[in-house]
Amino acid sequence: MTPAAPRAVLAAIAVLAALGFVLPGYAVTLLTEAIILALFALSLDLLVGHARLVSFGHAGPWGFGAYVAAGLLLVLQVPLPVAALVAALATALVAVPVGWLCVRTTGVAFAMLSLAFAQLGYAVVFKWSAVTGGSDGLPGVPRGGGPLGLDWLATREGFHVLAALALAGAYLIARGFTVSPLGRVAAAVRENEARAQALGYDPRGTRLAVFVLSYGLAGLAGGLYAGFARYVSPELFFWTVSGHVLVMVILGGAGTLVGPMIGAMALFFLEHQLSGLTESWGLALGIVFILVVIFAPRGLMGWVEGALRRGGRASRAAP
Repeated sequence: MTPAAPRAVLAAIAVLAALGFVLPGYAVTLLTEAIILALFALSLDLLVGHARLVSFGHAGPWGFGAYVAAGLLLVLQVPLPVAALVAALATALVAVPVGWLCVRTTGVAFAMLSLAFAQLGYAVVFKWSAVTGGSDGLPGVPRGGGPLGLDWLATREGFHVLAALALAGAYLIARGFTVSPLGRVAAAVRENEARAQALGYDPRGTRLAVFVLSYGLAGLAGGLYAGFARYVSPELFFWTVSGHVLVMVILGGAGTLVGPMIGAMALFFLEHQLSGLTESWGLALGIVFILVVIFAPRGLMGWVEGALRRGGRASRAAP
């Protein structure tokens, strides 16, 4: 699948940011959460779509970033952007030793190792109640501007714009990586590891770089979510969170960067609407997934690109 034009993607994100000033308050809250989930799905796409490393434990960096940001906001009362950035950097640092162990394997073994580390994080925050609050979590996470006086972040609109800016920045970082020489090496390793190694590249080191970047962006998303929900708990590490974001990536179209963002927003709003219409919303959602698999096997982004190509051929064939 061909990547979407960066200018079009950034323009779409700018529209999402502007909607925060015109939509009703509740709709803005929902859209902000969808944007954070889009960032979370984008981070996983680097592993799944660009390194072909299916992770069952991506809730690990998400939860770790949330707890780091919550601790900084509660104890040091730093500005929210600083807390989110520190959460991303801290998660990337932790990803180095974790990734060094995980990327030694691929396939099912990698998926289970990533799941094991996420469950380890769940156990740590659940048992270390003196610091993490245990099963009660950490409530009352502030969203103020800290000593820099960025109090506009405490408003619904200000936080919405911050989330949109974070998504735009993460997209530029992820796309910049995929088109960089290291990103092209990662693609070569994904397609034929033996040939890439024969050419002198280090497959394990390349996968580790993708792993660290993916975890860092997931930590950023988790840090923003801590400010959004104003509450963190061990459930952020649970395996169902990992499965949920993996479905978002597959639904949108793995390997496209834009597709997982679309998939995250589509799944979030679809779940919200269906749960309000019927108690059997899970069944309805399953039917939607079946239809997507049948009619859009490459995900929503693949379906959109196919429709655009068919439209372009039809216009050229017209007299």
